[in-house]
Amino acid sequence: MVSFIKSVLLDLKNKNLNFEDLQFILPSKRAGVFLKHQLADLIDVPIFSPEIKSIEEFVEELSGLKALSNIDLLFIFYDAYKCLTPDEEVEAFESFSKWAQTLLQDFNEIDRHLVEQNQIFDYLSAIIELNHWSKAENKTDLIKNHLKFWGKLKDYYSKFTENLLKTKNGYQGLIYREACDNLEIYIENKPSRTHIFLGFNALNKAESIIIQELLQNDLAYIYWDIDEAFIQDPIHDAGLFIRHHRNSWNYFKKQPFNWLSKNYQEKKDIQVIGIPKLIGQAKYIGQLLEELHTNNKKFEDVAVILGEENLLIPVLNSLPQSVEKLNVTMGLALKYAPLASAFDALFTIHKNDKGSYYHKDVTRILSHPSLFQLFETSSGNSVNNILSHIQAYNLAYISTTKLKDISKSNADLIGLLFDSWENNPTIALNKCSEIVFKIKKTVDSKKSSRSIELEYLYRFNALFNQMKTLNDNHKYLNSVLGLHTIYKELLNTETLDFRGEPLQGLQIMGMLESRVLDFETVIISSVNEGILPSGKSNNSFIPFDVKIENNLPTFKEKDAVYTYHFYHLLQRAKNVYILYNTESDALNGGEKSRFITQLEIEGIHSVKHLIASPRVPKLENELLEIPKTELVVKEIKSFASKGFSPSSLSNYIRNPIDFYYEKILKIKEFEDVEENIAYNTLGSVIHETLKDFYDPMIGQFLTVEYLESLMLLIEPTVTKHFKHLYKEGDFTKGKNLIIFNIAQHYIKVFVNSEIGSLRAGNEIKIVAVEAETNTDIHINGFDFPIKLKGTVDRVDEFNGMTRIIDYKTGKVEQGKVEIVEWADITSDYDKYSKSFQILCYAYMMHKQCSLQLPIEAGIISFKNLKSGFLKFGKKTSPKTRTKNQVITEDTLLNFEVELKILIAEICNPQLNFIEKELN
Repeated sequence: MVSFIKSVLLDLKNKNLNFEDLQFILPSKRAGVFLKHQLADLIDVPIFSPEIKSIEEFVEELSGLKALSNIDLLFIFYDAYKCLTPDEEVEAFESFSKWAQTLLQDFNEIDRHLVEQNQIFDYLSAIIELNHWSKAENKTDLIKNHLKFWGKLKDYYSKFTENLLKTKNGYQGLIYREACDNLEIYIENKPSRTHIFLGFNALNKAESIIIQELLQNDLAYIYWDIDEAFIQDPIHDAGLFIRHHRNSWNYFKKQPFNWLSKNYQEKKDIQVIGIPKLIGQAKYIGQLLEELHTNNKKFEDVAVILGEENLLIPVLNSLPQSVEKLNVTMGLALKYAPLASAFDALFTIHKNDKGSYYHKDVTRILSHPSLFQLFETSSGNSVNNILSHIQAYNLAYISTTKLKDISKSNADLIGLLFDSWENNPTIALNKCSEIVFKIKKTVDSKKSSRSIELEYLYRFNALFNQMKTLNDNHKYLNSVLGLHTIYKELLNTETLDFRGEPLQGLQIMGMLESRVLDFETVIISSVNEGILPSGKSNNSFIPFDVKIENNLPTFKEKDAVYTYHFYHLLQRAKNVYILYNTESDALNGGEKSRFITQLEIEGIHSVKHLIASPRVPKLENELLEIPKTELVVKEIKSFASKGFSPSSLSNYIRNPIDFYYEKILKIKEFEDVEENIAYNTLGSVIHETLKDFYDPMIGQFLTVEYLESLMLLIEPTVTKHFKHLYKEGDFTKGKNLIIFNIAQHYIKVFVNSEIGSLRAGNEIKIVAVEAETNTDIHINGFDFPIKLKGTVDRVDEFNGMTRIIDYKTGKVEQGKVEIVEWADITSDYDKYSKSFQILCYAYMMHKQCSLQLPIEAGIISFKNLKSGFLKFGKKTSPKTRTKNQVITEDTLLNFEVELKILIAEICNPQLNFIEKELN
């Protein structure tokens, strides 16, 4: 393969031009390195290197202006805005910056394409005047301000550019406009310099005029990198711009249009691979590279083109060991550095400083790897203690003072992170710089510290110093919110550059960095709609039809630029791997790019399609199975000797795997801060309140007078238990207040129902409250102790009949405490778990306390109090209404059989834990 750059150099050599006298102008700096390399291979004797510049550098030299960063331009624009706006109407900088960014882009486009400024601004103002939404003669202040803004665009532009020109500075568009104005003088002063333009495609009007003038004066040669297939096809977007140049430039009316190659028609191996998610693409790229190495492909001829810059780190982490030399040309955007999210979290809490912080924000900051390491001590990390305290005491919002009290020895660090920034940018920047140096000190102290961490810290330190300089020079940053705006803007533009071998090994680059360069094997990622091409964007104040009228680029031209870059990569390549994301998400992905469809429709090349996905086993019948190893059996025996509770056995019935995780492995479910009172907390409060109320009556008959006296105690008792169980959580407002009142309501209704029962002539004697009970169970074949244990909510005598009562704060219907077949009670959790639990309590109480049978057992459901005491019942068939609702010796013997079968199944080492398929 002869590259485009080499072809150009050979042609210049054939023209007998002296390379030392040439000035090469390229679309990007990157191509200059390859040009020098190709030139070194071509010459026979040493020469001075020719001048090589990017088009931006050349135009900047031509204009005599210095390009400023976007942030500097924003502050200078704000100066102009303040000069033209009455003091009472001036917006704060953070508000101004939201629309000023868009306006600066429009100024840039207007100047790059040499549109007459006054004309387009007057035109825009007239359109808005015509389209304003009020037909009333007296316009509202809102409409007046809206129209005034559009009327002032021309003044904003004039004042802004005037200030820039005075200081010999500019933005890209202004630099291009000035360069065109200075072109005639430049040509007169440089009559012998020969300019070589190569690899250009989409030119703005200013670039077009500059190149044409130099060509007309025989001071330049231009080399197009385009294939004949794209030029000859009148609707192919890859040739859109170059077809326009060929047809509209006067130079080509007299001179031949050369440099149409025929490389695209040559045979190519093109594979289109659909892969789920970004990480999947990164892993697949690593796999492809390993295959290429196995097939003896040289990595010098391979380029990985990343459609999305956030894919860079996953790709670097997925490279095979066979990649010994590497060059990354795109740089890592600083916003993807781990440290960026740490400072973003700090800005988030401090720009809304209200004296206390939301617990999730505190957790996000303290748990961040960059900040977490600051709290490391020889005895562990105090962050874990802080977060455990927040969770244990339900601190939904927490003040800095409270955090310092909890952290104790790390109070200074907590102060550094959480002390108020007082809405003062100077304090904020000083704090951020101090944090950077704190992290650096910690990183330096670690033997395993990585240079990339120090590089991150260096770049963030430089960024905060830049922000300090901007703040000192302009004094427009009056709030942390405004500072955060500038921080995000700088973060989006700053990159972390990688050191590598620019001419050796694998090349990883973005789409724009690939201009002018050719590779034999190309891997392109993220070829999805919305990425390649990027599609429509409305980041402009100029309407679509006005852009068309003034020959300004629209999304159509932007798509054509991407089309050219895409097809240029394929032009001289022999092996092409096109990767796209198969997973649909909110913004993009799932739909492969139109470029892939276009390749198929062209019919020039055979395109192979495949979907790459992990080998996932079929899940229909494959449920998790855990064998009972010696260690597992040992844990089962230990658990059995301590005692099975009715809830743990119910958990096993529901899903044996859940029982295994919770009881054998002792994996606890993560408990987060209870922002809203949980159902289990509500249940505990009700249980504890009723225990307080009925404890004094154990062994006594309830009286109406006693129950009525409880009414005044409901609120203070419920409050006491909420404070104890909900810790420092707030239940004085919002949803928690509603739950607090619900708890009182449940208890009040329940006590009233007891009063009603007594007044109806019934007698209730309290036997036990929250009674802890247990019993040994002997199962044939098992020589280790097995216990059953639990806590019975209440045992009473109702008109002489002993009742075992289980309180439930949820809703339970009568059908949930009835069974037909005994074998079903340990097999169907949804239908029979309530029956199973109350029979467990009845069985234990009978064994331990020798309760006189028959007895009754059942549930009082606080969401179904109107149904009263829901008694356990045994039905002879599903359709019969009659049922036996007393528990006899026969009842407990039948239950004991099923209970022992269940426990034997758990303890049997030959029977594995097998997952149940849950609905």
